[in-house]
Amino acid sequence: MIAAVRGAPEASWQNRAGSLEWDCRETVEHLADDMFCYAMQLAPPEPPLDGYVPVLQARLRPGGPEETIHAERGAGLAGLFQVLEASTGLLAAMVRTKPPQTRAFHSYGVSDPEGFAAMGVVEALVHAHDVAAGLGVTWEPPAALCERTLARLFPDAPTGADPWPTLLWATGRTELPGHPRRASWRWRSAPQD
Repeated sequence: MIAAVRGAPEASWQNRAGSLEWDCRETVEHLADDMFCYAMQLAPPEPPLDGYVPVLQARLRPGGPEETIHAERGAGLAGLFQVLEASTGLLAAMVRTKPPQTRAFHSYGVSDPEGFAAMGVVEALVHAHDVAAGLGVTWEPPAALCERTLARLFPDAPTGADPWPTLLWATGRTELPGHPRRASWRWRSAPQD
C-alpha cells in the first residue's frame, strides 16, 4: 500500500479519502491507530474481554477521526508511513507471539489473534482503497489475501465473484451484481473453533 501511494504529491494528501469524511492523511493515521489498538487489545497478560484497553483518544479537528496516536505533522509523509509501519509491526508481533487460545474484546465480538490479524488486513485493504481513490492512484491487493479475509470475517459474503470487489461490497464501499451497496456492515470476529 505504501509503495503504491508514496509518490503522490504532498498536496493531494489533503484530498478526501474515497467515500470517507477524512482526508488521505487522516485515513492513514486511522489505519495506524487501528493496528496499534488491535495490538494493545492482545498485549496484556490477561486481555480485556468486556471493553477496550483504557487509553485517551483525541480528534485533531472537528469531524476528524478519534485516535489514540497521531503522526507528527512536521515529519511529513515519511513520518506518517513510519507510524503506520511501526503500528502494523506491533500487531504482527502480538499475533505471532500470543497463544491461539488468547481472547480479547472487540466491539464486534471477542476475538482471537487470528481474528485480530484478519481485522488488521481488512482495515489495511479497504483504507488503502480509500486513500488510493483520494490520491487518484490505481491499487489492487492480491486476490488470495482477499479470499482468506472474506472467509475469516465475512462468511456470509456472496461467492463466485472476484474477491476484491466482494470485499469492497462486504465493507459497504460498492455494489455487486445482484447485491446493492451495504448501508451498514459488520465482520464476524468470533474465533473459528
